[in-house]
Amino acid sequence: MKIKSILRPIFDDRSGNALVLVAVTLPALIGAAGLGMDSIQWTLMQRQMQREADSAALAGAFARAQGASATTAANASLTRDGLLTLTAAPVIERPPTTGSYAGNTEAVRVALTTTSSLPFSNMFLRSPTTVKAEATAASLTNGTYCVVSLESSSATGITMQGSAVVNMGCGLATNSKGVPAVTAGGSSTITASHVAAVGGLKATANYTSGTVLLPYTVPQRDPYSSLPTPTVPSPCNAKLNVNPNNTVNVTNPTGVTCYKGMDIKGTVNLASGIYYIDGGSVSLGSQAVLNGTGVTFILTSSTAASTPSSVASLSMNGGATVNLTATTTGTYAGVLFYQDRRAPAGGSNTVNGNSSSKLQGGFYFKSQDLSFSGDSGMATDCVQLVSRRVTFTGNNSIVNTCPVNSGAHAFVGTRVYLVG
Repeated sequence: MKIKSILRPIFDDRSGNALVLVAVTLPALIGAAGLGMDSIQWTLMQRQMQREADSAALAGAFARAQGASATTAANASLTRDGLLTLTAAPVIERPPTTGSYAGNTEAVRVALTTTSSLPFSNMFLRSPTTVKAEATAASLTNGTYCVVSLESSSATGITMQGSAVVNMGCGLATNSKGVPAVTAGGSSTITASHVAAVGGLKATANYTSGTVLLPYTVPQRDPYSSLPTPTVPSPCNAKLNVNPNNTVNVTNPTGVTCYKGMDIKGTVNLASGIYYIDGGSVSLGSQAVLNGTGVTFILTSSTAASTPSSVASLSMNGGATVNLTATTTGTYAGVLFYQDRRAPAGGSNTVNGNSSSKLQGGFYFKSQDLSFSGDSGMATDCVQLVSRRVTFTGNNSIVNTCPVNSGAHAFVGTRVYLVG
C-alpha cells in the first residue's frame, strides 16, 4: 500500500504521464532519426555512384565512336571523377554481357561497387552496407550523311552562302565546335534530313520544314580514314595539256597511270583506272569536257612528305562538262577524288560543272577546304563530300541514291546515349 500511495500521484499527474510516454517512445524516435540520416547518406552515395557509372559508360561509348579504347576512356573517367572509394574493381564491358544490349559491340557497360559504414544501421549490422550502380551507353545511328566536315576547331565547318539552294536527301555533319558550327547565310535555302554538329546550331528561316538540327553531337568518324597514304608510281607522265577544240583519249592499260598535273581546256576521255596526280592540279577550263567511267583521281606529290604544299589540288570551272563515275572495285571503290592527307591546311578546291554534267562518287579532302557549286540540271544523285570545310554555292541537289555495287554510299552517323 505504501508503494501505491507513492506512485498514485505520479500516475494522476499529467506531467508525469508525459514523462512516461517520452520514456516509452524515445527509442523509437531515436531509431527513426538514425534511420532517416542513414537513408539520406545512402541515397547520396547511390546518386554519386550512379553518376560515376553514367559518366564512365558515356566516356567509353564516346571513345568507341571515335575508334579509341572504350576501357581506357571509362577508367580515365573513373580516375578523374571518382568521389567514392570502390571496394571492388570496376566492371567495364564492351560489349556488355547482360542487359538488352548484351553482345552489342557499340555498347559499353560499367558496374561499380563500394561499401560504407552507416552511423546508425551499422550498430545492428555485422558488415558495412554495400552500394552498387551500373550504366550502359551506346553509340547508335542517327541517320545517314553525305556531307561530312572534319573541321575540329571552333571555325565554321559547313557554309551555305549567297543564294545557294541545298536540297539533300541525306544529312550534313561537322565536327566543328563553333557556335554556330554551320552557317546558313544570305538567301540560301537548306533542306536536309539532319544537320549535325559537335558545336551549336542556330535555327534560321534558311532551313526548310523537316530539316532536323542536332547540335552538340559526338564527332563523326572520318569515313575514308582507312585509305592508304599515297605513293606516286614511277615513271610519271608529263603534265597533260589539252587545248580548246582538241580531243585526247587517255589509255590506262595497267589500271594505274600518273601525270604531273592536268590542264584541260578541250575534251579528254579517260579509260577506267586510277590516276595519280603528282603535284600541280587537275584544272578544268570553261570549255573543258572530261569523261571517265570507273576512275579515281589521287591528288598527291612525290615530295609530299618534305613539301606538303606540293600536293595536287582540284579546280573545276562552272562552264565545264564533267561526266565522271568512281571506280567500283578495289581499295578506292566509290572514291572519285582523294587528296593526300599531308596537304597543308588552308588550301581550297573547287567542284563545278554545267547542267550537262554528272558526278558519282566521293570527294575526300581531309586537310583542305572544298567549294561545291552545282547547277540546276547537274546530276549529283550519288555524291559524298568529306573535307575539312565545305562551302555550298549555286543549286545543289544530292539525294544519295547510289547504284548497287557502285562502291559509293552515304555514311551512317553516330550519336551516344545512355541506354541502361
